[in-house]
Amino acid sequence: MSRTLANCLMLLAALIWGTTFVAQQLGMQDVGPLTYTGIRFLIGAVFISPLALREYGRLSARGVVLTRRDFISWSVLGGLLFSGAILQQVGMLTTTVTNAGFLTAIYVPLVPVLAWLVHGQRPHRSTWPAAFGCLAGTYLLSGGHFDAMTVGDFWVIASAFFWAAHVLWVGRLAAHKGTPILVALTQFVVCGLLASTAALVTEPISLQGVEAAMPTILYGGLLSVGVGYTLQVVAQRHTRAADAAILLSSETLFAAIAGAVYLGERLDGMQMAGCALIFACILAVQLIPFIGQARNSGESAH
Repeated sequence: MSRTLANCLMLLAALIWGTTFVAQQLGMQDVGPLTYTGIRFLIGAVFISPLALREYGRLSARGVVLTRRDFISWSVLGGLLFSGAILQQVGMLTTTVTNAGFLTAIYVPLVPVLAWLVHGQRPHRSTWPAAFGCLAGTYLLSGGHFDAMTVGDFWVIASAFFWAAHVLWVGRLAAHKGTPILVALTQFVVCGLLASTAALVTEPISLQGVEAAMPTILYGGLLSVGVGYTLQVVAQRHTRAADAAILLSSETLFAAIAGAVYLGERLDGMQMAGCALIFACILAVQLIPFIGQARNSGESAH
């Protein structure tokens, strides 16, 4: 696969993830957040099952043995995925698609901070101004008053911490034995079962509601969970990390565009400045370290 094609696939994944925020909000007109999340992730699990079976066959042919510890670790990832997804989904009951997209992306500068706190990996110096920049961007996104933020905004911000933890560990576990699709399948199943079980206990569920929400559930399950993740896994092997950072971060812009086109959401000048600041911080925390490494490599070569 060429680098150009890989970049196009990454951009398509970001487009899918960004527009899925609209599907998530529209879906909750007919079903609760737990019901939507549970069905969505179980559909995604079914969708990638053939790929997971194929990956398992390749691993078995190479003599790779999967242990109970592997499945326990993957299940913990599913718990993190469930926590991030449901907090975000509940938040979207009372916040806009645009806000949800940008506030979710706060997880990007949180990842290196969490890596430092948990694994002792000192973050690049660009992390700290990026983190404060995201906080300032959130303030602007609220219209210059934190008290103007909705409860949903805070739910989405809380979800960012779980997304950060998930991003931190999913790469480690997927690379441990070369099992990205099996890791994805396990965490999707765990997330889907946790959400569905909680929905049965706490939410009124009707067949009519599920049928009415099914188009948005299918969009979130097949495209966002199934296709989006698979595109990322396949394409990121053929493009540079810097390219991936730029393209996947565009998810936030696609969310804002989708919110404006499909839901009529609008931002004033201050809120647009907040979105721009958050997006700039997301790019900075990903790109500045790579630029420094490239510069150092060039100097060493001379």
